[in-house]
Amino acid sequence: MEKKQEPAFEEKLNRLNEIVERVENSTLPLEESLKLYEEGMALVKDLQATLDEAEKKIEEHKIPSDK
Repeated sequence: MEKKQEPAFEEKLNRLNEIVERVENSTLPLEESLKLYEEGMALVKDLQATLDEAEKKIEEHKIPSDK
């Protein structure tokens, strides 16, 4: 059984932008707006975790500066 590959950071960011645009530029039923909000918040959380992990890796590889 193949493991489903998680979408790339850029794909998630594009989806988040689509959600924001859709919510801002249309009149949606409340239920659909809530579903999009929940999906968007999950994407924000996941994207932030990815950014935090990347920042941590960058900090680990930084050369200490002399003070």
